Amino acid sequence: MRRPLALLLALLAAFLVGGVVTAGPAAAHATLVSTDPAEGARLDSAPAEVTLEFSESVSLGAGYARVLASDGARVDAGDAAVDGRFLTVPLPPDLPDDGYLVTYRVVSADSHPISGAYSFVVGEGDLVAADAAGVAPGTDPAVAAALPVGRWLGFAGLALVVGVPVFVQCCWPAGWGADRLRRLTLAGAVAVVAGALLTFLLQGPYAAARGIGSVLDPSLLSATAASATGWTVLARALLAVALAGVLLPAWRRGAPPSTPRVVVAGVLAAGLVLSTAAVGHPVAGPWPGLAVTVAAVHAAGMAVWLGGLAALLAVVLRAGTPAGDLAGVLSPWSRIAFGAVAALVVTGAVQAVREVESPTALFATTYGWVLVAKLLLVAVLLAAAGVSRVWVQQRLGVRRPRPGGRRSLTAHAFAAAAGSADGDPAGTGGAVVEQAADLRRRLQSEAAAEHVPALRRSVLVEVAVAVVVLALSAVLVGTPPARSAVARPVDVMLPLQGSGGPSGSVQVSVDPARPGGNTMHLYLFDDSGRPTQPAGITVSLAEPSQEIGPLDVDLEPAGPGHYVADGMTIPGAGTWTLAVSVRLDEFTATTARTEFPVR
Repeated sequence: MRRPLALLLALLAAFLVGGVVTAGPAAAHATLVSTDPAEGARLDSAPAEVTLEFSESVSLGAGYARVLASDGARVDAGDAAVDGRFLTVPLPPDLPDDGYLVTYRVVSADSHPISGAYSFVVGEGDLVAADAAGVAPGTDPAVAAALPVGRWLGFAGLALVVGVPVFVQCCWPAGWGADRLRRLTLAGAVAVVAGALLTFLLQGPYAAARGIGSVLDPSLLSATAASATGWTVLARALLAVALAGVLLPAWRRGAPPSTPRVVVAGVLAAGLVLSTAAVGHPVAGPWPGLAVTVAAVHAAGMAVWLGGLAALLAVVLRAGTPAGDLAGVLSPWSRIAFGAVAALVVTGAVQAVREVESPTALFATTYGWVLVAKLLLVAVLLAAAGVSRVWVQQRLGVRRPRPGGRRSLTAHAFAAAAGSADGDPAGTGGAVVEQAADLRRRLQSEAAAEHVPALRRSVLVEVAVAVVVLALSAVLVGTPPARSAVARPVDVMLPLQGSGGPSGSVQVSVDPARPGGNTMHLYLFDDSGRPTQPAGITVSLAEPSQEIGPLDVDLEPAGPGHYVADGMTIPGAGTWTLAVSVRLDEFTATTARTEFPVR
């Protein structure tokens, strides 16, 4: 393996091993943090509104937020409102005593929907089961299958509409007259537009949990058009059309574009790359500007590398291409490809660290396993690229000779010719040197031509594997990041609800929130926020969907208002409900509930 390729693999390993192990926690893929009223709360009077707090900014888009009575009728008084991380649903002032179910489906900053439900009671009544609404919260299978197709079209089109012109401009100016490369570029623009429109049409049904038949629903289209995701994908389509339009005259003339057109094309290409990066996981969590920049560099490196490979395979490496032309094309391409691959490896590793965070998440989540598969294929790509790079260096004479090493046949022939010129007394040495140079080029071209099929096979492997890598990338974009799917400690402050309304609060922490042994800490506070000592306290765990529990949790006092359950056992994975019951005195009791995932 060549030294540059070894360096790239070393960088990849260093980022994944060092970064994933040492990365700190980061927010992503919004999760519900708290609700008011709380889960399972029993209220004496109806609240004016229901408030849900999420871990990051959300939007309603084509989603919904509803409050239903026990008979399934909607009782919310108006449209839900979103303010950053907070979702508010207004309620009428005369809400009767009953059990109520809050259901929601919102869109996180990374364009993925989050749905759920919880219940509370006003006056006397029973809690409403979370599945009583009869609404399937999952994404329609046809929509889920079509979304990656749209993303794949966008990635493949980006590689062609950006990478092919870069290759021609920087490595093979004569390629502006190649009809096949013109068709590749236009096909790339068409693919970007098709992928963007398909993504735009599917975003509404995806956010609203509707079927594939609702892609033309005016309300869903309007909601998508009003969202950041909708604007971004539409801008992507327009930029692709504009870029193709700017480059088309150069293709028709068969000559490189003028400098002003090159500048305009560069700006449009940068905008196209940025609009591709500014959707999905990079825009969520901390430092979105930096994450989008990293993703844009990653997308640009992908486009330059894979677009150049497609151009090589389509025209330059076809049978009958003069080997001399190959030398003029492949030597600069080898340097450009190395730079693009270096950018891909480094930025890809940074993205992996951001989205995974821990070795556990890498091998315990769908996102992690898809990423592992992608990394293995990238390793195959790098190996194939290394073979191609060695071919270029050895067959086209761009590699520097090793001191004391064996010289090739071309080098021996040139040395012999040069030696004859040194002994030429008639002053014809210049002509002999020129003949020797011609001999060197001829021998080099013959040797290169003999091995062009091997290079073609190597590039074909690169392109074939790249198609699969792009497909896995399209799946990753729509998969919740590993860091949001792996087990995370619970740390939440809950209001204590009693017959007279809120009465203090309880802070609950569960670590590590995984099946098996866990440690739970409870801190009780009065209305003034000071620690308070209750007359009695009980805690229970239940997993309603699996009909487990309630299971009593043994508590030990650890200080004023502080209780610990060291070694609390959670039997298995699922969405668990933790219920806290606090008896403040002989006549006053309060409760609090929260749900948390165990994976």
